[in-house]
Amino acid sequence: MVARRKVAVVGVALSDCGRVADATPYALHAQAARRALADAGLDRSLVDGFASAGLGTLAPVEVAEYLGLRPTWVDSTSVGGSTWEVMAAHAADAIVAGHARAVLLVYGSTARADVRAGRRTATLSFGTRGPLQFEVPYGHTLIAKYAMAARRHMIEYGTTIEQLAEVAVQARANAGLNPEAMFRTPITVDEVLAGPVIADPFTKLHCCVRSDGGAAVLLVAEEYVRDCRTAPVWVLGTGESVSHAAMSAWPDFTVSPAAVSGRLAFERAGVRPSEIDVAEIYDAFTYMTLVTLEDLGFCAKGEGGAFVEKGRLRVEGGELPVNTDGGGLSAQHPGMRGLFLLVEAVRQVRGDCGERQVRRSDGALPRLAVASGTGGWFCSSGTVVLGAG
Repeated sequence: MVARRKVAVVGVALSDCGRVADATPYALHAQAARRALADAGLDRSLVDGFASAGLGTLAPVEVAEYLGLRPTWVDSTSVGGSTWEVMAAHAADAIVAGHARAVLLVYGSTARADVRAGRRTATLSFGTRGPLQFEVPYGHTLIAKYAMAARRHMIEYGTTIEQLAEVAVQARANAGLNPEAMFRTPITVDEVLAGPVIADPFTKLHCCVRSDGGAAVLLVAEEYVRDCRTAPVWVLGTGESVSHAAMSAWPDFTVSPAAVSGRLAFERAGVRPSEIDVAEIYDAFTYMTLVTLEDLGFCAKGEGGAFVEKGRLRVEGGELPVNTDGGGLSAQHPGMRGLFLLVEAVRQVRGDCGERQVRRSDGALPRLAVASGTGGWFCSSGTVVLGAG
């Protein structure tokens, strides 16, 4: 039997993030890409695969041109926040098949600066064609769809608003250990509940921040690992899944597509959820974290509320540190944040996280991490299991 070619993440980086008023999205792409290549210690001439989404008419063609790349393998899959986990899966498959040797994933957005400058307004809907036309007249905004799902979970399983608030409180505690996070001041459950209601049951602090920022991840075939300045973090298993477009076509509001993508990723990696040391989970809203923890198998369905209590998600003293940089709820969220999850997961496994570094019970660095992205309104999911060398 021929051995399967292994794939490693060898370079990760963020651009300037948070409040970046003087940069274009292209500039943030370029900054993150340069930093990721420098992190790996590799020249851009090695990059023959490129993946990007969310910018330009012909992404990733326009972004590749801006970066001075001429890739022979490209991916522009766009499935919202899960885009980057799905792209990482595609990139790993391409490298295994010999279609590429090094694939660069890059994202950048000036979502916050654009609103401030009046270049864009809030997204009320994603369009009025296709299946969405049957929901748009009723005012279903993106956040309203997540709020409906959260309320369904509360009704079905007795999940409380205080339990959902705990997700925000613990994300902020982790952000307090991250000097690059936008918001670091500790918050309490009472403060979360006292905020203005955005979409019942979500108050303001149940919702992600809006920021500027970019990220980049470089994956390479195993034979190039020896040329890198960083320790490799191996792609052990991936999974992807889509669920629905119209809310009326979603069979169960309490089950996300991570139930499928997670199962596939863990099976392909040959590991169990109980073996994971750190989890980076898409958290545009607190309910996303809670239900994804259930669907990835960290607790049983309906037990997410109880699971997130008692500080389980914290870097300091948590049984399963989650969103160790502060997540989209506190660190940064420029939209389609899935690539930031991969960056943080890799940094944790490598031991590059400083004060927020997770340690196993024996003091060792994490051996296994999972990054799980969610797109649309629980429409899609991509999950990647990563491991130390």
